[in-house]
Amino acid sequence: MEHRKQKFRSPKGFVPVFEMRGSRPVLFLLVLVLVGLDGLGGLPTCRRKTEAGGRSVESLSSVKHHPVTGAALSRSKRYAINPLGQKWKHFNLTYKIVKFPNTLNKDGTRKAISIAFSKWSDVSPLYFAEITNPNKSADIVIGFYTWNHTDCWWSPLHPCFDGLNGELAHAFLPPRGEIHFDNHEFWILGKSRFSWKQGVWLNDLVQVAAHEIGHALGLWHSRDPQALMHPNATYTGQRNIAQDDIWGIQRLYGCTDKKRVCDPWARLGFCERRKSFMKKHCARRCDLCYEPLEAVTTPTPLPANVKVKMVPRGKVVGFRCGTKNSRSPPKVSWYKDGEQLLISIPGYIIMKGRDLRIVANEFNEGTYTCRVHRSGNVVSANSWAIRLKPEQPSNS
Repeated sequence: MEHRKQKFRSPKGFVPVFEMRGSRPVLFLLVLVLVGLDGLGGLPTCRRKTEAGGRSVESLSSVKHHPVTGAALSRSKRYAINPLGQKWKHFNLTYKIVKFPNTLNKDGTRKAISIAFSKWSDVSPLYFAEITNPNKSADIVIGFYTWNHTDCWWSPLHPCFDGLNGELAHAFLPPRGEIHFDNHEFWILGKSRFSWKQGVWLNDLVQVAAHEIGHALGLWHSRDPQALMHPNATYTGQRNIAQDDIWGIQRLYGCTDKKRVCDPWARLGFCERRKSFMKKHCARRCDLCYEPLEAVTTPTPLPANVKVKMVPRGKVVGFRCGTKNSRSPPKVSWYKDGEQLLISIPGYIIMKGRDLRIVANEFNEGTYTCRVHRSGNVVSANSWAIRLKPEQPSNS
């Protein structure tokens, strides 16, 4: 799928950004221990991840990792590529760490970032090399920052960091190529865990970096709960590339064969007889790189009560649902084209209570509906249809 590369910018020049968050309810952990759970092994994973300006993706519960079965691999695709197919135009990419964390030394940081990049180079034709010369530029710039950093103070949809126990990191789609980590957090080279001695969560830099690198390469969040690119990857502790991640990255950049004997294996008929094995090792030779595209559905006509707004591309549009009532604030739910919006997508859709903001572009065209709930009943609803204004031809 090829699209013309564009930058969807707000009036202040915003480029899409993805964020990873994690909250750590330490008090709840202590309560669970006091009521007699069998050691730390019986505790639920106390990590919650949200998107910028949005509500929690998962409630606090125990999430276990289950192996992917053959049946799961045959389902329709769950990965997501950014709507314009923004990607790097070359395969030999460079990265540079311009600011290191306070809690992990430079060697450990470099090792963690290198491991994270290798997860993607192992399943794609991409090659990554670190630039250590401060005077040389790199495609992907990585830094660990505190509150205000780069352009977050004035860019309306680029969140500043929020201190300990909040946002972990965020990344920009190509071609901006930036990954920001929150330097308030405690970063380690190893699996995430809670430190009773320090009273803080120790965050797995490899896992978080690998997820953010996926965004920096052009991937959005996957709907596959086993995928590294799932929005709850930090919650589940998933740190390895899953088949769904492979399909996504290969949809953008193609695939390569991992074995030199793919040609003779293919001539022996292994592409059909041992399809699962060949998909893993000889996907290009057997033409097994990608899943079939999902069927395109015909859009339903707009209801009569929908307000249509023609908006210039790149403009930030805001909606407010219901009327303010400080004594009894209503419960509000948002929908796009009939599908409920559960999380924000930084740079595209931001939800915060009664307010919804979007950046007008091809991806965000559609019908937005807000519903006000009281006592379990829908008491009011409003809908807006967002359409892009046709661009005026240039006089030049």
